Amino acid sequence: MDQSRDQQQPLQVKISDEVLKGAYANMVQIGHTAEEFVLDFMNLVPPAGTVVSRIIVSPSHAKRLSSALLENIKRYEEQYGTISLAVVPDQKIGFKTE
Repeated sequence: MDQSRDQQQPLQVKISDEVLKGAYANMVQIGHTAEEFVLDFMNLVPPAGTVVSRIIVSPSHAKRLSSALLENIKRYEEQYGTISLAVVPDQKIGFKTE
């Protein structure tokens, strides 16, 4: 018997304790190929920084993520006021491989 979309059970998502802690990032660098977007979240503390998480998504998911983020920013600003943009230092950032 087929269940309609309305009758499906909620999807149960697990999260490990390590992931649940989260990781602070004050910078994100985004790159893309034809097949994917790569988001490198970084914690920069001059004179160095560390990539704390790399997330790779499909182009269609990146577009949905962008829409969801814009919608949430709109809701945030309606509740708390306009978000001011911080001054971004004019500094090159590169990766150091070990």
